[in-house]
Amino acid sequence: MSDNRLIKRRALLMGTATAALIASSFGSSVMAQSDEGVDEIEQIVVTGSRIARRDLTSSSPVAVVDAEQYRLSGTVNVEQLLNTLPQVIPGTTAFSNNPGNGAATLDLRGLGAERTLILVNNRRYMFFDANQITDVNTIPAALVERTEVVTGGASAVYGSDAIGGVVNFILKDDFEGIEIGTQYDITTRGDADRANIDLTMGGNFADGRGNAVLYMNYFDRDAVMQDARDFSFNALLDDFDENGNPALVPGGSASVLNGRFSGPLDNDVNRALRPGLTTALDNAGLTGLGGLGFLPGADGQTATNFRNPEDLFNYAPDNFLQIPQERWMIGTMATYDITDQMEFYAEGSFANNRVITELAPTPITGNFLFNVDSPFLSPAMQEVLRQADLTEGTITGTVRDDNGNLVNPGTLTLADTAGDGQTSLSIGRRLEEVGPRQNSDERNSWRVVTGIRGDLGDFSDTMFKNMRYDAYYMFARTLNTQRQAGNVSRSAFQAALLDNSLNIFGPNITEDAADSIRIAATNVEESQLQVASGAISGDIIELPAGPVGGAFGFEWRSTSARFSPDTALSSGDVVGFNAGNPTAGGYDVWELFGEVRVPIVADLPFAKNVEVNGAFRYSDYDLENVGGVWTYAGGVDWSVSDDLMFRGQFQRAVRAPNVQELFGGQAQGFPGAIDPCSDQFTGEQTQALRDTCIASGVPAANVFGAIQPNTQIQGLFGGNPDLEEETSDTFTIGAVITPQAIPGLSVTIDYYNIEVDDAISVLGGSLNNVLDLCFNEIQDINSPFCQAVNRNPGGDIGEPNFVEVLNANIGKFETDGIDLQINYSMDLDFGLLSESSSLDFFVLGTWVNNFDITPVAAIPERIDECAGTFGNTCGEPLPEFKTNSRVTWRTGPLNLSLRWRWIDSVKDDQLLNEGTVAANLAVPKIGSQNYFDLSATFDVLDNVQIFGGVDNLFDNKPPLVADSSEQANTFPGTYDVLGSRLFFGATVRF
Repeated sequence: MSDNRLIKRRALLMGTATAALIASSFGSSVMAQSDEGVDEIEQIVVTGSRIARRDLTSSSPVAVVDAEQYRLSGTVNVEQLLNTLPQVIPGTTAFSNNPGNGAATLDLRGLGAERTLILVNNRRYMFFDANQITDVNTIPAALVERTEVVTGGASAVYGSDAIGGVVNFILKDDFEGIEIGTQYDITTRGDADRANIDLTMGGNFADGRGNAVLYMNYFDRDAVMQDARDFSFNALLDDFDENGNPALVPGGSASVLNGRFSGPLDNDVNRALRPGLTTALDNAGLTGLGGLGFLPGADGQTATNFRNPEDLFNYAPDNFLQIPQERWMIGTMATYDITDQMEFYAEGSFANNRVITELAPTPITGNFLFNVDSPFLSPAMQEVLRQADLTEGTITGTVRDDNGNLVNPGTLTLADTAGDGQTSLSIGRRLEEVGPRQNSDERNSWRVVTGIRGDLGDFSDTMFKNMRYDAYYMFARTLNTQRQAGNVSRSAFQAALLDNSLNIFGPNITEDAADSIRIAATNVEESQLQVASGAISGDIIELPAGPVGGAFGFEWRSTSARFSPDTALSSGDVVGFNAGNPTAGGYDVWELFGEVRVPIVADLPFAKNVEVNGAFRYSDYDLENVGGVWTYAGGVDWSVSDDLMFRGQFQRAVRAPNVQELFGGQAQGFPGAIDPCSDQFTGEQTQALRDTCIASGVPAANVFGAIQPNTQIQGLFGGNPDLEEETSDTFTIGAVITPQAIPGLSVTIDYYNIEVDDAISVLGGSLNNVLDLCFNEIQDINSPFCQAVNRNPGGDIGEPNFVEVLNANIGKFETDGIDLQINYSMDLDFGLLSESSSLDFFVLGTWVNNFDITPVAAIPERIDECAGTFGNTCGEPLPEFKTNSRVTWRTGPLNLSLRWRWIDSVKDDQLLNEGTVAANLAVPKIGSQNYFDLSATFDVLDNVQIFGGVDNLFDNKPPLVADSSEQANTFPGTYDVLGSRLFFGATVRF
């Protein structure tokens, strides 16, 4: 075996953790051997370090997911399995329709996908947009040999973005032969089909000096609409039942099919000043018209007062529950021994990924001009509009002041010009005639890596021995073409209203009228990453306790991205999908890094081995507000004996702002939120809150009224070129227990503490936080949070007035907890298809002690305590306890496996608000959830394996929430929404 082949063999061990020493999250222990049967464990690199070691221990906790676990769980997209890890909070998934972007992402510790660094074969991977986040849809699950997860800061080793941690996918290489794999999934309801086929080919060439691997993948996933499940058929609303108790009731959107019309007609205005309008409303059957206005009949000639929630539009059936996907991937890996001391290697990959999201037809809202003599209205309704027009301008009489008291004389100013034949109405019309909103993302991603590595040997007899080198260049680019259907031109809509070619009173829009306002849009996103890196490592000097290991090197990265929206979207003349402005930018960074591992003592009583380690990285960004930054790490490993090891590590990490955060053009968004000035607010309605609401533009008569017709609130988001870097400190301390008296048992327990300062986020941390800070905390209209809130004349927030939440270094995250891993393997003297068998057990669990968000560093006493909560402030459920357990029985060619996933209960984060009590919420708490998955593999022949299983064996339904949900009345990333799912497949190797 040549030196390079030995190095390559050792590379296969990089990051591997044995059950005896690291207690991998899944599967059995791993031991690699040379062709001669001698264990090759002298030089091993564990994820989180670049230094080769003599054992498989790690200073930082490492969870390992091997290839068998992907197969036993029926995983074809890697996020399916990894999102079940207790350390992971689901990001965007196959069920992320709205919000969603067609990608699949990973989020370690709930710190955000942008703070999780994705590696493939220990190198950075391609990202899919200006947020510099990796779409793990582009990683072929069938080619993954194992996945290593290190949580906590790792910037000293890997650079920016590794604040939450690192997920490292190690792919199979040095492959010989042909392998074909297929899998098909379907639910017990006969839907949500998924089909996957993989082809891998490889072989040696040049008399064994080289090896090349080619892989191809095709994957197709069918759509499931929300009306395919009872729990998601209706858009649920937090309201009250007939007995006045909080309850989930069918709700929806106030933008409805027949149209909803309000504005200066309703009781926001003192009608005593407009007796003619009051009489006209009474004659039209609209006595006591409320803040949500009136609803035309089907013929457009009659009208009734809008009822909430009875008249809301149920948008749920028009949304995807599972989004469709079609993916093609092709890739190659090759190595070639140029000499015995130099190996050339290359990787290339291409992925074409097509994903569609679909929403209900466009809701058009805002103020529009109408002709008072519109031919589509009855004479009575024409008179209502005529009276509204005649009383526009400034009128004098009895009015209500800010406290609701009658004042005479007083003045009232209304928009528009009196008597011009037109009046302004606020509308909420669901444009079903235009068709559903569809967004089709087609992403083409390329990645190429070329490099050389090899053995430099010994520089001297006493120092710099076993020296190795590795240098490579990587280029990656993703091009996303986004095609949208179902948008509407706002200007064309207004023009058609005034020329009487568009009848929006009732379901009366003709196809010609729909064509005149319908617009298609095409957006283009492009992101690019280049990396050049070189490192040298080896044994620096020999000490009595062993060699001092070291690694030193440099890295250059260049990141750029651009988003070119359709002209209709960038002009703002669009309703449907969110308008947005172009994004373009990038930056370069030069880095120097180094690591050292020093053995202190060895083979002494109570000190079989004691080592200390340290690492540094200096990064020089060409960003004025970041510049040069240092990251560093230090730790100690103390092996008391073969039975017990203690470990501790401290790491300072940084994250430079990404392209989207720096240069992102302003764009609209619609996150879930609650306006404290509306009747949706369940907290205490104090006088201070009322005063702040009035100061922000809510008419006195409308405070705590129906001014929030929808559960989402429109916001304006965008970049900030003055952002600085984030910094984080991670501290871990733990123990590895491998009792020799109990062979096959290993236990690891680790405490982690992560603090992120100067966290980059939208103003206040979220739109909902901005509202909460303004109206419930600060209650000063001159604060930046209150100044960010813009309202319409009736007090509602919506087109054309938004909440402005641009990016800022606003606050901090703090989280701590304990990870526990238990592995046990035992032999049995009986079997089903063999004379003996074995049982493998593992338990992986996490306890989250605290997860605190300080939205504004300047207000340190304002802390969102998110551990054990869910909702509009804290987001995805963050249970205090979460476990993933598996037992596998191996008997001859058959493996039977049962997995148990437990998610602890969580409470609604509205309970964090002072004055909000559980009795006022329909679902103050989501109970704990238990899922069981059963699977099996069977080796039909040495080269043929069949496998299959059932996920969610007992067909558990997801827990339901309403206003605080992510989508589909629940959290589809955390809880199973499809029900029992069957999967089966086969692998054949030639």
